Amino acid sequence: MLAVNVAVFAGVFLHKITLPPYVPYIHLLVDYHFGFTKRALIGAIVSLFSSRVPVWLVFALGGATWLITLGLFVQLFRRTFGLDDEHMPLLIFTAGSPFFFKNFMHTLGHFDIYGCSLAVCLLLLPARSIAFVLLAALFSVILVLIHHIHLLMYVPTIVVIVVLRHYLVQGANRLNLSGGVAAAAAVGALFVAAQFYGSMPVPEAQFVNYLQSRMADPSRSNLLSFSYIWYQPLAKELRDTWMRMPSNLLGIPMFALLIFLHAPLWKYFAGLIRSLAVDWHRRVVISALTAVSLGYFVMFVIVFDYSRWISNWAVCMFLIMHAVKTLPASQTVPPISGDDRKTTVLGWVVTLIPRVGIVRPF
Repeated sequence: MLAVNVAVFAGVFLHKITLPPYVPYIHLLVDYHFGFTKRALIGAIVSLFSSRVPVWLVFALGGATWLITLGLFVQLFRRTFGLDDEHMPLLIFTAGSPFFFKNFMHTLGHFDIYGCSLAVCLLLLPARSIAFVLLAALFSVILVLIHHIHLLMYVPTIVVIVVLRHYLVQGANRLNLSGGVAAAAAVGALFVAAQFYGSMPVPEAQFVNYLQSRMADPSRSNLLSFSYIWYQPLAKELRDTWMRMPSNLLGIPMFALLIFLHAPLWKYFAGLIRSLAVDWHRRVVISALTAVSLGYFVMFVIVFDYSRWISNWAVCMFLIMHAVKTLPASQTVPPISGDDRKTTVLGWVVTLIPRVGIVRPF
């Protein structure tokens, strides 16, 4: 199954590089030339190294980020569970899931994977001091500057990781509580600024002309067709989403089926939660999972990239599972059985699904 997953990764990548990178490419062009701007951090960093941006940079930068994130996750899995034979089924249902690295490959160049990568870093780093809380706040700030929707996509998961790995273990005191509240307020204020004050202050034609001046090949003006998203108010996004809602809701049965295919994983995760030695920890974990899921529900209402939201929700569940595993347990939870026929069938189905998609399933 691991070998097949590697082949699928390669196949999805070869398919991806044949597609026009409309949204990912324009994100590399937008910077802070016209002042504070939403979705501009990646482009601003790129502008420090190059005044002209080639299209291939989307795939080079996205591919490098994908490889780094994969390496970090494998290291995290090795440290949390181990890369022995008995935990291989769990690795198949996480790293090999169509929700995870295969879909990140399909959305290569999009900003989702940055949230996952920084969350994995927080799971790998020690969480003993207030520095961990402040680092999580810094990561959250970076994510909101990359794209403000991260406030609902990965920032809640980062908050959960901080709560489970720092506050539940180290306890709450005046220093770390005040630091956490201040950090949350700062991230919230930045989100408000990006959402309501980060629109482009110049006419769209002037904005497009500037973007075209940064293109390595200005003749490919079709890649700038998504420039309107820097002018689109929240009300317009809501209207567009609800206009598409009837057709997009048709994908819900498929999403439900994809989630069901991971049944052995969910059963194992539930066992980890039940095995927690402290009842208070169990209630906190359940509340945290609910809060993260509610954040994704809000995204469903606002923006219609449903396949991406479902996929990233699943990734957040996978990452939170690693944090839960580090909490004190009253009993050992048996790993997913590799000898069970049903589990094997589900594992092969999960392995063979190449990705979930961006808006609609597949």
